[in-house]
Amino acid sequence: MSLYRDTGVVLRVHKLGEADRIITFLTRRYGKVRAVAKGVRRTTSRFGARLEPFGHVDVQFYTGRSLDVITQVQTVDAFALPLVGDYQRYTAASAIAETADRLTVEEGEPAMRLYLLVVGALRALADGQRDPSLVLDAFLLRAMSFAGWAPAITECARCGLPGPHAAFNVQAGGSLCGDCRVAGSVHPAPEVLVLLESLLHGDWDVAEASVQATRRDASGIVAAHLQWHLERQLKSLPLVERRARELQPGK
Repeated sequence: MSLYRDTGVVLRVHKLGEADRIITFLTRRYGKVRAVAKGVRRTTSRFGARLEPFGHVDVQFYTGRSLDVITQVQTVDAFALPLVGDYQRYTAASAIAETADRLTVEEGEPAMRLYLLVVGALRALADGQRDPSLVLDAFLLRAMSFAGWAPAITECARCGLPGPHAAFNVQAGGSLCGDCRVAGSVHPAPEVLVLLESLLHGDWDVAEASVQATRRDASGIVAAHLQWHLERQLKSLPLVERRARELQPGK
């Protein structure tokens, strides 16, 4: 018997047969892992509730012929509990999980940085102290940086001339100077570029001082840039509710 153990986040689940599920994890050491949870849909299952999307778990696997098998699960962080009852946070978390799944094409390839990004984003959503829309966009920008797709924000994407610049073109890679500007470019307000830069680098004081119109425009650019590189639309992203969120009292 070949056993191994890792810490991971549940990205998605699929039914298998009458009682089993295939669970897709993003793990700390082994990257994406798909494994079978046997009997997990039965009410008598020992760890069914621990293998729901967004769960952060310590899990032991048995190496199988085609798919590995889950033998033990312990909860590390119950992120799902505060997320499933809140539509805005739930849809943001779904977009995070789907993006992570898309960015890790090869199973078994380490993706430590992406794993840490996912855990940090889900923790921020579960904590409820930040606008879910800002948390999502910060994650998407950093995840694209991890994949080598980070948009040019403070310099021209083509010639590298320091900005800020007035034009932005997703296909060209981001901001464009006057000499490099191409047809079809958009012209975001300067505050939008400031917000994108603050989200990419974690300057939350600046990000949280932005107004809703600026956040909406920045979200549109982030979504367009991501989906251009993925070459297809995320199913969960159009469902994300983009609105200003009132923080809970005392937070």
